[in-house]
Amino acid sequence: MGEFLHAVAGFPAIVFSAALPVVLGFWFLVAFGGADPDSFDSDADAGAVGLGGVPVTVAASLMIVVGWFTSVTGSVLVDRAALTGLVHAAADVLLLLLSLLIAWRVTRHLVRPLAKLFPDEPGPSRQDFLGSLCVIRTGRVDAGFGQAEVAAGDGSTAIVQVRQSGDDVALARGSTGLLYAYDDTGEFFWVAPYEAALDPGPRADHG
Repeated sequence: MGEFLHAVAGFPAIVFSAALPVVLGFWFLVAFGGADPDSFDSDADAGAVGLGGVPVTVAASLMIVVGWFTSVTGSVLVDRAALTGLVHAAADVLLLLLSLLIAWRVTRHLVRPLAKLFPDEPGPSRQDFLGSLCVIRTGRVDAGFGQAEVAAGDGSTAIVQVRQSGDDVALARGSTGLLYAYDDTGEFFWVAPYEAALDPGPRADHG
Protein backbone atom coordinates (compact mmCIF):
# COMPACT_ATOMS: atom_id res chain seq x y z
CA MET A 1 0.00 0.00 0.00
CA GLY A 2 2.86 2.33 0.84
CA GLU A 3 4.44 1.67 -2.55
CA PHE A 4 1.20 2.57 -4.27
CA LEU A 5 0.73 5.81 -2.29
CA HIS A 6 4.32 6.80 -2.95
CA ALA A 7 3.77 6.32 -6.67
CA VAL A 8 0.49 8.29 -6.63
CA ALA A 9 2.06 11.23 -4.80
CA GLY A 10 5.36 11.17 -6.69
CA PHE A 11 6.43 12.47 -10.08
CA PRO A 12 5.15 11.95 -12.76
CA ALA A 13 1.87 10.46 -11.47
CA ILE A 14 1.21 13.56 -9.35
CA VAL A 15 0.53 15.47 -12.59
CA PHE A 16 -2.52 13.26 -13.19
CA SER A 17 -3.30 12.69 -9.50
CA ALA A 18 -3.83 16.43 -9.03
CA ALA A 19 -6.27 16.56 -11.96
CA LEU A 20 -8.19 13.43 -10.99
CA PRO A 21 -10.22 15.03 -8.13
CA VAL A 22 -11.23 17.83 -10.51
CA VAL A 23 -12.49 15.25 -13.01
CA LEU A 24 -14.41 13.34 -10.35
CA GLY A 25 -15.89 16.56 -8.97
CA PHE A 26 -17.00 17.70 -12.40
CA TRP A 27 -18.78 14.43 -13.21
CA PHE A 28 -20.36 14.49 -9.77
CA LEU A 29 -21.88 17.85 -10.68
CA VAL A 30 -23.00 16.49 -14.06
CA ALA A 31 -24.69 13.54 -12.36
CA PHE A 32 -26.72 15.90 -10.16
CA GLY A 33 -27.51 18.43 -12.87
CA GLY A 34 -25.02 21.07 -11.72
CA ALA A 35 -22.97 21.04 -14.94
CA ASP A 36 -23.26 20.12 -18.60
CA PRO A 37 -20.86 17.63 -20.28
CA ASP A 38 -20.31 20.02 -23.19
CA SER A 39 -19.73 23.08 -20.98
CA PHE A 40 -16.26 23.77 -22.42
CA ASP A 41 -16.81 22.80 -26.06
CA SER A 42 -16.83 26.45 -27.15
CA ASP A 43 -13.45 27.06 -25.50
CA ALA A 44 -11.48 24.14 -26.98
CA ASP A 45 -11.38 21.98 -30.08
CA ALA A 46 -10.58 18.36 -29.27
CA GLY A 47 -10.84 17.51 -32.95
CA ALA A 48 -7.54 19.31 -33.56
CA VAL A 49 -5.72 16.51 -31.70
CA GLY A 50 -7.82 13.67 -33.04
CA LEU A 51 -10.22 13.50 -30.11
CA GLY A 52 -13.28 15.05 -31.72
CA GLY A 53 -16.76 13.56 -31.75
CA VAL A 54 -17.32 13.78 -28.00
CA PRO A 55 -17.45 16.74 -25.58
CA VAL A 56 -14.05 18.09 -24.62
CA THR A 57 -14.72 17.14 -20.99
CA VAL A 58 -15.19 13.49 -21.96
CA ALA A 59 -11.95 13.35 -23.95
CA ALA A 60 -9.99 15.17 -21.23
CA SER A 61 -11.42 12.95 -18.50
CA LEU A 62 -10.47 9.79 -20.37
CA MET A 63 -6.94 11.08 -20.98
CA ILE A 64 -6.46 11.97 -17.31
CA VAL A 65 -7.75 8.60 -16.05
CA VAL A 66 -5.67 6.58 -18.53
CA GLY A 67 -2.63 8.79 -17.92
CA TRP A 68 -3.00 8.41 -14.16
CA PHE A 69 -3.22 4.61 -14.36
CA THR A 70 -0.26 4.40 -16.73
CA SER A 71 1.96 6.75 -14.73
CA VAL A 72 1.21 5.07 -11.39
CA THR A 73 1.94 1.64 -12.83
CA GLY A 74 5.11 2.91 -14.45
CA SER A 75 6.27 4.66 -11.28
CA VAL A 76 5.96 1.43 -9.30
CA LEU A 77 8.06 -0.39 -11.90
CA VAL A 78 10.69 2.38 -11.97
CA ASP A 79 10.98 2.34 -8.17
CA ARG A 80 11.36 -1.42 -8.17
CA ALA A 81 14.19 -1.11 -10.68
CA ALA A 82 16.16 0.73 -7.93
CA LEU A 83 17.29 3.50 -10.25
CA THR A 84 19.03 6.48 -8.69
CA GLY A 85 20.11 10.03 -9.45
CA LEU A 86 19.91 11.35 -12.97
CA VAL A 87 18.95 7.94 -14.34
CA HIS A 88 15.86 7.87 -12.11
CA ALA A 89 14.97 11.47 -13.06
CA ALA A 90 15.35 10.69 -16.76
CA ALA A 91 13.16 7.62 -16.35
CA ASP A 92 10.48 9.73 -14.65
CA VAL A 93 10.48 12.30 -17.47
CA LEU A 94 10.33 9.54 -20.07
CA LEU A 95 7.47 7.92 -18.15
CA LEU A 96 5.52 11.20 -18.17
CA LEU A 97 5.89 11.53 -21.93
CA LEU A 98 5.02 7.88 -22.44
CA SER A 99 1.95 8.19 -20.19
CA LEU A 100 0.73 11.18 -22.19
CA LEU A 101 1.25 9.32 -25.46
CA ILE A 102 -0.52 6.18 -24.25
CA ALA A 103 -3.36 8.22 -22.77
CA TRP A 104 -3.83 10.05 -26.08
CA ARG A 105 -3.78 6.87 -28.16
CA VAL A 106 -6.16 4.97 -25.88
CA THR A 107 -8.53 7.94 -25.66
CA ARG A 108 -8.46 8.34 -29.43
CA HIS A 109 -9.66 4.76 -29.82
CA LEU A 110 -12.29 5.12 -27.09
CA VAL A 111 -13.91 8.29 -28.42
CA ARG A 112 -14.78 6.67 -31.74
CA PRO A 113 -17.53 4.39 -30.38
CA LEU A 114 -18.51 7.01 -27.78
CA ALA A 115 -19.07 9.61 -30.51
CA LYS A 116 -22.34 7.88 -31.41
CA LEU A 117 -23.69 8.92 -28.01
CA PHE A 118 -22.94 12.60 -28.66
CA PRO A 119 -24.36 13.67 -32.04
CA ASP A 120 -23.16 17.13 -33.10
CA GLU A 121 -26.65 18.38 -33.77
CA PRO A 122 -30.11 16.92 -33.37
CA GLY A 123 -31.66 15.74 -36.61
CA PRO A 124 -34.47 17.77 -38.16
CA SER A 125 -37.86 17.34 -36.53
CA ARG A 126 -41.14 17.22 -38.40
CA GLN A 127 -41.98 20.70 -37.15
CA ASP A 128 -38.87 22.01 -38.92
CA PHE A 129 -40.49 21.18 -42.27
CA LEU A 130 -43.53 23.40 -41.76
CA GLY A 131 -43.55 26.23 -44.28
CA SER A 132 -41.21 24.35 -46.64
CA LEU A 133 -41.73 23.28 -50.22
CA CYS A 134 -41.88 19.62 -51.13
CA VAL A 135 -41.95 17.55 -54.30
CA ILE A 136 -44.75 15.01 -54.62
CA ARG A 137 -43.41 11.47 -55.09
CA THR A 138 -46.67 9.54 -55.48
CA GLY A 139 -49.05 9.47 -58.42
CA ARG A 140 -51.74 11.19 -56.41
CA VAL A 141 -52.37 12.95 -53.12
CA ASP A 142 -55.70 12.98 -51.37
CA ALA A 143 -57.17 12.98 -47.86
CA GLY A 144 -55.95 9.44 -47.21
CA PHE A 145 -52.78 8.92 -49.25
CA GLY A 146 -49.64 10.66 -50.47
CA GLN A 147 -45.89 11.05 -50.02
CA ALA A 148 -43.50 13.88 -50.76
CA GLU A 149 -39.79 14.65 -50.59
CA VAL A 150 -38.69 17.65 -48.55
CA ALA A 151 -35.25 19.15 -47.93
CA ALA A 152 -33.97 19.90 -44.42
CA GLY A 153 -31.89 22.91 -43.48
CA ASP A 154 -28.68 20.81 -43.47
CA GLY A 155 -29.21 19.76 -47.09
CA SER A 156 -30.49 16.25 -46.35
CA THR A 157 -33.85 15.11 -47.70
CA ALA A 158 -36.69 13.12 -46.20
CA ILE A 159 -39.80 11.37 -47.47
CA VAL A 160 -42.86 12.45 -45.49
CA GLN A 161 -46.50 11.49 -45.51
CA VAL A 162 -48.74 14.19 -46.98
CA ARG A 163 -52.48 14.69 -47.33
CA GLN A 164 -54.47 17.16 -49.42
CA SER A 165 -57.82 18.81 -48.94
CA GLY A 166 -60.38 18.07 -51.63
CA ASP A 167 -60.86 21.80 -52.20
CA ASP A 168 -57.34 22.28 -53.62
CA VAL A 169 -56.07 21.67 -57.15
CA ALA A 170 -55.00 18.02 -57.35
CA LEU A 171 -51.30 17.34 -56.89
CA ALA A 172 -49.54 14.72 -59.05
CA ARG A 173 -46.06 13.14 -59.10
CA GLY A 174 -43.34 15.78 -59.56
CA SER A 175 -45.52 18.75 -58.67
CA THR A 176 -44.55 21.24 -55.96
CA GLY A 177 -46.49 21.62 -52.74
CA LEU A 178 -46.32 23.67 -49.55
CA LEU A 179 -46.35 21.91 -46.16
CA TYR A 180 -48.59 24.22 -44.17
CA ALA A 181 -49.79 22.10 -41.21
CA TYR A 182 -48.92 18.89 -39.36
CA ASP A 183 -51.37 16.34 -37.96
CA ASP A 184 -49.84 14.78 -34.81
CA THR A 185 -52.46 12.05 -34.62
CA GLY A 186 -52.13 10.85 -38.19
CA GLU A 187 -48.43 11.79 -38.41
CA PHE A 188 -48.75 13.49 -41.78
CA PHE A 189 -48.50 16.98 -43.28
CA TRP A 190 -51.27 18.89 -44.96
CA VAL A 191 -50.02 20.05 -48.34
CA ALA A 192 -51.29 22.60 -50.84
CA PRO A 193 -50.20 23.46 -54.41
CA TYR A 194 -47.52 26.13 -54.45
CA GLU A 195 -45.18 27.84 -56.89
CA ALA A 196 -41.48 27.04 -56.36
CA ALA A 197 -40.55 30.67 -57.07
CA LEU A 198 -42.43 31.71 -53.92
CA ASP A 199 -40.60 29.26 -51.60
CA PRO A 200 -40.28 30.94 -48.15
CA GLY A 201 -37.80 28.33 -46.94
CA PRO A 202 -37.91 26.52 -43.57
CA ARG A 203 -39.57 28.49 -40.80
CA ALA A 204 -36.97 30.00 -38.49
CA ASP A 205 -39.18 29.71 -35.40
CA HIS A 206 -38.94 25.92 -35.52
CA GLY A 207 -35.10 25.65 -35.62
